[in-house]
Order: sequence, then C-alpha cells, then structure tokens
Amino acid sequence: MPNVRAVPTLRRRRLGDALRQYRTAAGVSQEAAGEAMGWAESKMSRIENAKARMPPGDIARLLVRYGVTDSTVVAALENLARDAGKQGWWQTYGDVVAQIYKDYLTLESDAESTHIYTPNLIPGLLQTGAYAREIIAATAITRTPEEVNALAEVRRTRQAILTTRSGGSPLKLWALIHEAALHQRFAAQPFLMREQLRHLLDMADLPNITIQVMPLIATPHPGMLGLFEIVRFPAPWPTVVNLENLRGGQFVEGTDDVKVFEAAFERVVAAALSVDDSREIIKHIMERNGT
Repeated sequence: MPNVRAVPTLRRRRLGDALRQYRTAAGVSQEAAGEAMGWAESKMSRIENAKARMPPGDIARLLVRYGVTDSTVVAALENLARDAGKQGWWQTYGDVVAQIYKDYLTLESDAESTHIYTPNLIPGLLQTGAYAREIIAATAITRTPEEVNALAEVRRTRQAILTTRSGGSPLKLWALIHEAALHQRFAAQPFLMREQLRHLLDMADLPNITIQVMPLIATPHPGMLGLFEIVRFPAPWPTVVNLENLRGGQFVEGTDDVKVFEAAFERVVAAALSVDDSREIIKHIMERNGT
C-alpha cells in the first residue's frame, strides 16, 4: 500500500514529531535526510507529518544520520514505527468514541504510569460498571442511552490495563480522589456507592495502584483548579498531561508546561491523607452510611 495512504494515527504523529526533533537537533534539512536515505524529496516531509509510513527497518539508519545511536532510543522508535498503524480495540465502537478519547486510549495503552487528581468523581480506571453508567449519563449530556451504555462498556474494558497487558507490566496508577466524591449519592440505586467504595478498597490492594484521599478539611492546593492527569511513558517518550472537560479532553505537552503539573501533583500529594488513612476513611464512609 503506498505511503501516501497512511492514516495519521496518534502513534504515527508521535513518531513523526520525534524524528523531526532529532533531525532539527542535528541540523539536517528534510531534503538532506531524504537524500541520505535514497528517498523521494517529499517522503521525509510526509513521514514527519504522519502522512506516510516509516519502515521500522529504516529507523536505525536514519538516526545514525542524525547522530543518534542510543540503543534504547532506536528500539523505542522502531517499536513505535511497527505499531503506528495498529488499531486499538476501541475502534470497534466507531464514532461513539470521540477521536480525542481514542487518542487518549492510545496514550494510555502505551503508558508506563498515570497520576491523576479528581476533585468530583472516582477516576474512570477505578469505576464500577454501574457507577460509570450513572456518571456518563450525567455528564455526556448529548449522548443517547445506547451511547451511554457503549461508553460505560469502553470504560470498563480499558480497566484491564491495570491487571494484565500483553507485552508489558500492568499500568501503574496513582489516584488522588477528593473526599467529596466518596459521598456521592444515587437515589435510584441506593447500594451503588457502597459497591463502588468496596471496589476502591479492592483495587488499592493491587501492588501497582496507589490511592489517596483529599480530605474535606485539606489545606489549599493546586488541585482545587480541577482534574488533571499526568501520563508517563518509557524512555525516550515525553510525559503528557491530560485535562478533561464537558467537550472531551485536551493534551498538554512540552517540558516546561508538564513540569508545572508534575510540581502541582507533588503538592496535592502532600495535602492529601496518607495511603493508610485514605483506606480507613473510604472504609469508614462505606460502613457509616450503609449505602
């Protein structure tokens, strides 16, 4: 299949961005890079703009032209080139899953860890099916009941990444949840929240999951401005921050911007209860209300 027909997937865009950065750092023009590889003049531009496929077998040879010989970097780019055109399981849901959400699921599937602060709800990776349906129905206000059910199914399916992942270790999750989210009530389903809190306690037993609670009487902290998620990857891929709102999400990239959120997360952690105290308050709320 000709390279010009390549679909600009998120992985292909990340690969193109990385190759452009290495080429620019080496002071090599697109034309010179293409000539060194024996390619047509426009091929390098198409690859960097995610409009053409980059053969994995050509990665090492191109990086040598850029002075990059680190085996970790070479292997990482070769793997990304190999996986660039792969479609995730979520593609079967079609347009029900928005493109920005598909991009996020791609990032999550490639990630090593994710750190998230949620002020008003349980993080999606830790939601029960019933809780997910209620939250999606309340927040995805333009969705039909059938779409709500489909999105809840997607949310539950993606949680498998916390316990098993082909070719790698389960995702490491550090979740900071505001205490207010633990007091949520669902009038039509009085036992829903009890099951959700029990699920949090069960998930907290996994070695790759850390859960902390931000108490109602916490000191001021950066998390008061809203939900944010820091998604980290194996070297050499840069960290990405995900921000969510009613219309979907927004990615924050770039070293300086990401550092701000990483520093913010550290301050949120400092203001939250310890892991042991967090477990106790979750258990206390679950038992005290009996709901």
